[in-house]
Amino acid sequence: MSKKFLALVLTLALIFALGGTSLAAMSPFGSSNPIVSIVKNASVAVVNIDVEKTAKRSFSPFPFDDDPIFKRFFGDAFKDFTRSVPMKGRGSGFIVSKDGLILTNNHVVDGVDKITVSVLLANGDKKTYPATLKGQDATYDLAVIKIEPDEDLPVLELGDSDAVEVGEWVVAIGNPYGFEHSVTAGVISAKNRSIHAQDVNFDDFLQTDAAINPGNSGGPLLNMDGKVIGINTAIIPYAQGLGFAVPVNKAKEIMGDLVSHGHARRGWLGVSVRDINEQMAKAYKVEGTNGAMINDVFKGDPADKAGIKRGDVVIELNGEKVKDASAFVQKVRTLAPNSTAKLVVVRKGKKLNFDVQLGERANTTDGRPDAETQNKETEEKVSDGSDALKDFGISRVAKLNDNLKKKYNIDSNTNSLVITEIDRESKADFDGEVREGDLLIEVNGQEVTSTDDLKKAIGEETSIVLMIEREGSTYFIMISKK
Repeated sequence: MSKKFLALVLTLALIFALGGTSLAAMSPFGSSNPIVSIVKNASVAVVNIDVEKTAKRSFSPFPFDDDPIFKRFFGDAFKDFTRSVPMKGRGSGFIVSKDGLILTNNHVVDGVDKITVSVLLANGDKKTYPATLKGQDATYDLAVIKIEPDEDLPVLELGDSDAVEVGEWVVAIGNPYGFEHSVTAGVISAKNRSIHAQDVNFDDFLQTDAAINPGNSGGPLLNMDGKVIGINTAIIPYAQGLGFAVPVNKAKEIMGDLVSHGHARRGWLGVSVRDINEQMAKAYKVEGTNGAMINDVFKGDPADKAGIKRGDVVIELNGEKVKDASAFVQKVRTLAPNSTAKLVVVRKGKKLNFDVQLGERANTTDGRPDAETQNKETEEKVSDGSDALKDFGISRVAKLNDNLKKKYNIDSNTNSLVITEIDRESKADFDGEVREGDLLIEVNGQEVTSTDDLKKAIGEETSIVLMIEREGSTYFIMISKK
């Protein structure tokens, strides 16, 4: 040991002695670590979930199925052979009722044939139970399963995820890679994170740097009071320190429905919405860019019955300001079927109030029509039309007629204009947002059914907002002069 190093060690020892400082005091928790007691109390209510699903796999009973001479005699008949193969997976969950209700992720138990739950007893032993699926919700990626215990089980208390602060310490307990009851700790890195990829489509995640790995899914994220503030759900495989949890308040909203009805009962307004930008706000005479623009109104649904129209901008819902389309959708999801939604909308500069009695959202996947599909079997040429939009890259629009309906497979009797030609050298064509066969409903918030309407709506503007209809869906598109 060098003299310089020895002197440094003695100096540090003297500083700690004189200052009364200990290494324990340098911990973020002071002289004691509350995580130890949190884990002791919570672990008995955290469960491991094993699932099994039978999948069909093709196989060949012949050892020479790739041999060309074999194929010459037998062809591809060997491909008709299949066998059932058990597929196994693991996840986590936690007990929310003494009689055996367990909260976990929907993706842990969705579509499986068998669910087995392992419970850690107070004496350290482990007991397994078969479990049944009580209800599931793909929107929030939550599910409730049920076991039948011999005695009352310990439960975890649900906290308030709205009160969580960024930087707050949290603890995750789960079953990563089959390593049961693994504990990690970190902080809340961010709130209201959005992930839209593959099967994950959610806008309100809690982000944490506590290590979350495959198998942690469904396990609890606990605050320093030992209360659940999130359900660990998603990871980004190529990143470190990026884990995501569903806020527990979302689970509180729907758990009762999952148990009673098997799915979450949500209010249904019957619209699609989008954010608005400055150009759209100007065109539709809205102050600022807060709000949700009605992109489409589904015929016969609650909003349609109440008189809501395409192009309306919702600025308030039940007395609360609407920030954007995402916030509006999230708020509507929390409303009960048959309840009344009080909307304040701006329609071309005027504020209107609507009371809409909500329906119930169907428990299905998104049913919007496929806007990419167009049928152009017929190639009749259009001799009539207008070039009023040529400076914006739309060479020609024409009045909708029977020939154009047939050419563009349009099932509509509206008194509309249809885009029949686009300048292939223009930005409108390059961006690909405007297509031949699109119905032109409004320009800058003004209905257009003739060339005169079109010229009046354009005026001297260098950028305009189009409301177009394509295969039953409505789109708002901003285009500028070439």
